[in-house]
Amino acid sequence: MPGTDQPFDPATFDPAAYGRFAARDYDELYAELDPSTAVEALADLAAGGPVVEFGIGTGRLALPLAGRGLEVCGIDGSPEMAALLHSKPGGKNIPVVIGDFSKVTAGDDFALAVLAINTIYALPSQEAQVACFRNAARHLRPGGRFVVEAWVPDVGAFRNGTAVRPVQIHDGHVELEIARLHPATQKMLTTKVHMSDGGIRLVPANHRYAWPSELDLMAQLAGLRLAYRWQDWTRAPFHDASTAHVSVWEKPVGAG
Repeated sequence: MPGTDQPFDPATFDPAAYGRFAARDYDELYAELDPSTAVEALADLAAGGPVVEFGIGTGRLALPLAGRGLEVCGIDGSPEMAALLHSKPGGKNIPVVIGDFSKVTAGDDFALAVLAINTIYALPSQEAQVACFRNAARHLRPGGRFVVEAWVPDVGAFRNGTAVRPVQIHDGHVELEIARLHPATQKMLTTKVHMSDGGIRLVPANHRYAWPSELDLMAQLAGLRLAYRWQDWTRAPFHDASTAHVSVWEKPVGAG
């Protein structure tokens, strides 16, 4: 369960939990993150075709993609997040299926499936992450692409199994991440602490992390092959010192 000091259990995983904690302040907390570079890269990858976003949230990427004339829909575990998306200008035109994005479907002829901002790690087990790749493949047309944005695990940053790190530092807003590592299961129990003039907010955000090579194997199991791997949305090359990656897997033409 979020907020406890036990590794979160796949059997009790609740895909709506993060949204219940974070939806109220999500846009304000992440207002400093400019989506324009990501939107540019995603629009190029979609090449005019329809887009499905897993973990669509409040529409940070979906709304500007729709603003470019792309057909966009999404899946999210949180009714609260979807309600915020639909309250925004143009948001009601973006359909959202409520449910676990490793399982539920929104269609099967998409040019692009997107899973951004480390959300692949929100799934509680390797099995759930493999299921997510297979679900993405089911959504894609032949030649379609699945894009995942994620950080590269750095277990060396932990001391005695714990770490505290600054995530955002701005005038009037500081975000810290406090985490306990369980390396045997590749799980992190995490609480994000947002401090501002308005007070302190605690947002649980547990993770089951994976290395890029592990994600590549998940993609292969789903019948996808790696097309690109960048270190960020600017499409800079991924290298040994990269701390994050944007990976793009493709469904081969002729695949069912």
